[in-house]
Amino acid sequence: MTDAIKIDVWSDIACPWCYIGKRNLEKGLADASADDDAPAVEVVYHSFELSPDTPVDFDGGEADYLATHKGISSEQARQMLERVTGVAAEAGLEYRFDLLKHTNTVKAHELLHFAKDHGRQLELAERLMSAYFVEGRHLGQEDELVALAADVGLDAEAARQALRSERYLDAVRADQAQATAYGINGVPFFVIDGKYGVSGAQPAEAFAQIVRQVSAEHREDAPVVA
Repeated sequence: MTDAIKIDVWSDIACPWCYIGKRNLEKGLADASADDDAPAVEVVYHSFELSPDTPVDFDGGEADYLATHKGISSEQARQMLERVTGVAAEAGLEYRFDLLKHTNTVKAHELLHFAKDHGRQLELAERLMSAYFVEGRHLGQEDELVALAADVGLDAEAARQALRSERYLDAVRADQAQATAYGINGVPFFVIDGKYGVSGAQPAEAFAQIVRQVSAEHREDAPVVA
């Protein structure tokens, strides 16, 4: 028996490549889990705000946001969204940028820390990203976040109180400080077993390969039982 492999993921629920990376990671882990000597894997999500200055109620669509904040033309923005929509489709995700409501994500990150404390972080991460990119839900609004928390089995009133008290804001800031310490300036970013960094939405095969590599290292380091 070897120790579980821990995968720390820095991401933002408003990052289209993060959802793609999440799905590819899951596919890679599922592939590796079919091995006879498959390792146990623990995945933990950490906060990273791509655009912390974004207002809760942004006036305009995603193409407007890209054009305004990235200094590109509307046509370039449209082409970027078409490209990422195509890549998402290859990962089995149906992005709806025509519905998407661009917003500030700090509250969503606070909620993810609340969910972690209650054993539902992975479920909530999936629910938030699906709500944002597929369903066009407004994740800057408290009522929407509380409803999504309830969807994954969290207590709605406890979630609301956690958001209003901001008691998880320090945890969000600590994640961001750790990202800075690691030199992470873009997401998704995956830290495997505390020693390997993987940047970007890599294909599923890449995740399966590195998990198998780390698993082999664990077996080599495991004490021999007489």
